[in-house]
Amino acid sequence: MSGWRVEGYTEVRELGAGAQGRVVLARHEPSGTPVAIKYLNASASEAERERLRHEARMLGRAESPHVARLFHLVEGPGGAAIIMEAVDGVSLKELLARHGALGPEASLSVLKGSLLGLAAAHALGVVHRDYKPANVVVPADGRSRLVDFGIAAPAGQEAGGAGTPYYMAPEQWDRHTATPASDVYSATCVFVECVSGRRPFGGGRAELMRAHLTGPVPVETVPEPLRDLVARGMAKDPADRPPGAAAFVDDLERTAREAYGPDWESRGVRALAASAVALAALFPLAAWIVPGAASAAGTAAAQGAAHAAGQAAGHAAGQAAAGHAAGKIGVASAIKAFFGSAGGIATAAAGTAVVVGAGAIAVQQFGGDDPAPRPTRTRPVAAVAAVRGCPTTDAGGRRTTPSPGPAQVRLPEQVKLPKDAAVYRVDQGGYLIGPASASCSGSLGANAGYNTIGDAGTLQISQNWQGSVGNIASQVCMYFPNSPEGAKAKRDLGDCTSDVRARQDVPTGVPALRLMLGVELPNGQSPPSPYVSVTMATMGSNGLPNPVGCLAPASRADMCDAAFTYWFVQAAQDTKITKADLDRVAARIAAYVRSAARY
Repeated sequence: MSGWRVEGYTEVRELGAGAQGRVVLARHEPSGTPVAIKYLNASASEAERERLRHEARMLGRAESPHVARLFHLVEGPGGAAIIMEAVDGVSLKELLARHGALGPEASLSVLKGSLLGLAAAHALGVVHRDYKPANVVVPADGRSRLVDFGIAAPAGQEAGGAGTPYYMAPEQWDRHTATPASDVYSATCVFVECVSGRRPFGGGRAELMRAHLTGPVPVETVPEPLRDLVARGMAKDPADRPPGAAAFVDDLERTAREAYGPDWESRGVRALAASAVALAALFPLAAWIVPGAASAAGTAAAQGAAHAAGQAAGHAAGQAAAGHAAGKIGVASAIKAFFGSAGGIATAAAGTAVVVGAGAIAVQQFGGDDPAPRPTRTRPVAAVAAVRGCPTTDAGGRRTTPSPGPAQVRLPEQVKLPKDAAVYRVDQGGYLIGPASASCSGSLGANAGYNTIGDAGTLQISQNWQGSVGNIASQVCMYFPNSPEGAKAKRDLGDCTSDVRARQDVPTGVPALRLMLGVELPNGQSPPSPYVSVTMATMGSNGLPNPVGCLAPASRADMCDAAFTYWFVQAAQDTKITKADLDRVAARIAAYVRSAARY
């Protein structure tokens, strides 16, 4: 560093340092509250600055309590920095080093929290690429947080083999690419370490590479009820794993309930909280509240963060591992001080708020007389979109343009309308989102209908419905073969064939509403590689499948997200679905779409 500092913040101590920069614990001068500042060196390249901007954009958009909050991105002639929430807790790396195996329920709780944080990134098209214990913090409430996305990248982008060898997925070794399924693999490796107290594989880099590429999945190191979960999460072929973190959460919760009962999570969180509080003297803010701790903690903090800092400025390990020597303070006094100063620590007021719009991050200064303004993030605001009609050709060859109905519709907050997108009203009365620069056309027969926006060579959204008994049965077989309706269709048809690959049933929270996602490969033309070819289908209590397809360049996966999510919201509008379930399904859709990219 050249001595450059972000104005308005007083550095308390360094938490970690490496070749690319360093992380410090700092005090916001107007409010006196703590933050973590991740500095890049003044000599950082433009590529390194862009990685920091990418991390800031991702953190600014991630709406998850399992991801550390971003307050401010600062760039100046002396360097660049991001100001973040100072997550007060102990790193999972430290917990494992001091406690060894955490037990099944606590390990499942860590995995679930981490997966929810990863799912927030996957929903934005971002792959973490370096999930490991040093990037996970366990606060005093026992609910784990992700605190570093320093080498995150868009899904499917060539990654140069980046990552930590103990936890790298096979495709990161041999193809140097990472997808949401790669993060699932890494998270499962960490889960094995939490349950067993040992990493799945050991040895030098060459040995680790062979083990990850060809070695058997070490399922025998975990209890029998968890072995299928580990086998799926660490499958060598990413197509055999859950496609993303949101999908893996569903598997985890089902496995945990079956193995340990419905209250497994509360027991696991309590166990984690007890383990974390027992190490409260190691929390980064222990020195803040216990006089004299800072000097004792400083050296150990730098040592504990060295590896992570070398790759991504050490933010995660620095925040969570600070203060090995601070154990001399005494756990009891540290805990008392921690819980006795909630006004100064439980809040993290930086005086700025991130405002996200059009993919950019701006900084909003708070005014008024509040001496300790609270950082907040803007919540998504429901967008209003104009509606277009979709010209339709009927069975007699007549071409009409039905009324688009209302001139505008208010989109639900789960639907992020992409740039160059429009809302079209189709012949069955529903709404499809597709490219505004393309044309929409429909065909309507006596027992079937089809609507298409765009073309297969660039970007295409399609929707079809069937009205004849035989065609409905065929669609049920194709999209919902495991449903009661699917069993009946098999009996009626005598066979049940499907071209859908990697089919996933998605729980909706509403028993009467079924949802699936799958890959249907195009019959002819397709966009240039990489591209996605995904189908989503809903089915209500009437037993009628309602599929929508998206064929798009991987860079325009946001169009698939919007089209699918809005179609699902329409299917759910007459049910009592909760906002939490809508949010979860939207995240699951986005994660699946990005996991389905073809090269």
